[in-house]
Amino acid sequence: MESQKMISFFSLHLPFVLLFSAFSLVLSSNKLESYIVQLQPPANADFALDEDVKVWHESFLPEATSGESRLIHSYTEVFSGFAARLTEDELANISNKPGFVRSYPDRVLQLLTTHTPQFLGLTPGNGLWNSSNYGEGVIIGLLDTGITPTHPSFSDEGMPPPPKKWRGSCAFEKGCNNKLIGAKSLVERSQKAPFDGVGHGTHTSSTAAGNFVADAEAFGLAGGMAVGIAPRAHVAMYRVCNVTGCSGATILAGMDAAVKDGVDVLSLSLGGPSLPFSHDIVAIGAFGAMQKGVVVSCAAGNGGPAPSSLSNEAPWILTVAASSIDRSFRSTVKLGDGREFHGEALNQTEDNSTSESFSLAYSPEFSLCNDFTNFPIKGKIVVCEGSVLLSLHDIAAAVIRGGGVGMITINPPDNGFTTNDKALGLPASQLPSIYDLNITTYGSSKDPTASFVFNGTVLGVSPAPVVAYFSSRGPNKASPGILKPDISAPGLNVLAAWPAQVGSGNSGVKTFNIISGTSMATPHISGIAALLKSLHPNWSPAAIKSAIMTTSDTRGRNGMHVLDEQFGKAPFYTMGAGHVNPTKAADPGLVYDIGLDDYIGYICNLYGDTGLFAIVRSHNASCSKVANITEAQLNYPAIVVAPAGKPVTVKRTVTNVGKANSSYKVELDVPEEVSVIVTPPELQFSKVNEKMTFTVRVSWKGSRKGSVDGNLRWVSAEHVVRSPIVIVDGSSA
Repeated sequence: MESQKMISFFSLHLPFVLLFSAFSLVLSSNKLESYIVQLQPPANADFALDEDVKVWHESFLPEATSGESRLIHSYTEVFSGFAARLTEDELANISNKPGFVRSYPDRVLQLLTTHTPQFLGLTPGNGLWNSSNYGEGVIIGLLDTGITPTHPSFSDEGMPPPPKKWRGSCAFEKGCNNKLIGAKSLVERSQKAPFDGVGHGTHTSSTAAGNFVADAEAFGLAGGMAVGIAPRAHVAMYRVCNVTGCSGATILAGMDAAVKDGVDVLSLSLGGPSLPFSHDIVAIGAFGAMQKGVVVSCAAGNGGPAPSSLSNEAPWILTVAASSIDRSFRSTVKLGDGREFHGEALNQTEDNSTSESFSLAYSPEFSLCNDFTNFPIKGKIVVCEGSVLLSLHDIAAAVIRGGGVGMITINPPDNGFTTNDKALGLPASQLPSIYDLNITTYGSSKDPTASFVFNGTVLGVSPAPVVAYFSSRGPNKASPGILKPDISAPGLNVLAAWPAQVGSGNSGVKTFNIISGTSMATPHISGIAALLKSLHPNWSPAAIKSAIMTTSDTRGRNGMHVLDEQFGKAPFYTMGAGHVNPTKAADPGLVYDIGLDDYIGYICNLYGDTGLFAIVRSHNASCSKVANITEAQLNYPAIVVAPAGKPVTVKRTVTNVGKANSSYKVELDVPEEVSVIVTPPELQFSKVNEKMTFTVRVSWKGSRKGSVDGNLRWVSAEHVVRSPIVIVDGSSA
């Protein structure tokens, strides 16, 4: 009987269900969404003016019925096409028109800082690094949340005028200067002047190229002279993000505008999940920029320590991991039984001061510290065990509401020994998880007490550098045979310019903040790329990347290998080629260069003509005109191979950028279960820019371990040119 009722119900209502479904489909197909549309310009096209391009792009679009154009952005420099608001039906009609190549749904990428973006409510109101360089004559374009033009980091004291090639503009009412030479907002329906309401863009810009600012500090910590990596480089800001994220269409517009304006380096501290390069707007735009000689530096992502968690994996992008500095903002926990445990905190009283001793509140039932309704903590220091479900700010707010006077937080185990310092609003100490049992066992004893010893800024901390726990790891999903990340740089607890006052430190215009992320590491590399571009203006982006990678350090100041967050030896999939060494990068001896045809052969091997047409802007590009190049054979400064049952041989070509007459001998540092043979074992150069080719034969000779790391070094009297080698078990690859 029940089944008959059900049948009757569906018989009566099925027409309505079908009608509703059809209505929903109609609504869906008529809904306006943002799309990026790629076009192939006519072979004889002569677009003398931007307006000509706009007219051509609008010819693809339906007529605007409300008087508002559907066109959002027009692209001409790094990409050919436009972004527009379209329905699915309208997009289908456009796809049938001559010149259409491909469409991409707009997606939102994220800023790659671990600092939670919040609207600040602001309103408009040594060899490489010496006095003859400092990045002079180079323009760094940053795609970010905007900038604070009045900050002293962007003073133009001592700055020369921008180079004559500069074609950009400034949207600030009071104009720009010789440091901040350009500023515009590409964010749709936002104010034209790119004032930074988030802080992220101000921070990254000053890291890359901020001018000298004396007496900088934040929270009374990290005091001293603040200066960017390339303090004589010029800055151009392209606002492409807001507090909610960064639209792909807007990022592409920023890249397009920056290249058109004449930047030399593009810095993108943003990213999203891995995609094939032929569908990745950042990768496509970066390729167009690279074709015009622009170095593109991007954040690796904050998805660590999970493997294959990277953003920005294309080989023509400099992909940057985050590591620590040999500095700690030390806050020591002193227990009532006399034991001391070193942690970190931004909220401290005077240096080397000891707080009053308070009762210690800990209960396994309330260890997450999200609710103290049934656990009195008033007047106590509270022990909280870290959780991936709650932010430290939420935990601190709960402690303050409950009347707690201080907080000891135990970092989650995945954080290891790296601490991402947070401003928590009360005396605190963030401790590594290794101390969890010590603290919680004592906290469960009778009448436990604790106090804080605030040591302020402690320098010379060892080990350092250590790769931060959040820094994304390889292998490279989009192209497993290309090592990513490329390089690591400081990205943990970095002091840089900020739009507004934080903590209780200085006041006035000298406002700085301490935050973390691969967002913070990226502008370090962007600044170093600017220094190299100033020293070697004719070097290609690939040569600059090679110099940075092959001169990087695998050992810290104490002589120990660079470590990961658990204090284990950091593999190349974690740290990239190594930790950047700017002084050595200025004079690398040899570089691995990559030409356009090499990249085309590599792209053809991955995607064929369809992918090639999506990535490469050229009427003549065709996979039939070049030889396919596998990932392992691309002339990359690192080697990733997967020998299975037989040896793998790869070829590399180096260019002499050192002295004319120079000799290099090979040195190998590889695990005993691997055989590596380099032919020839010696390279003799007689002139500058001379190229020489060698082969590397790799095979397993013992048990296989999934993947192992080694190093190939070309050593001369003056240079060591190191290429990382990653050997993967081909049977499981």
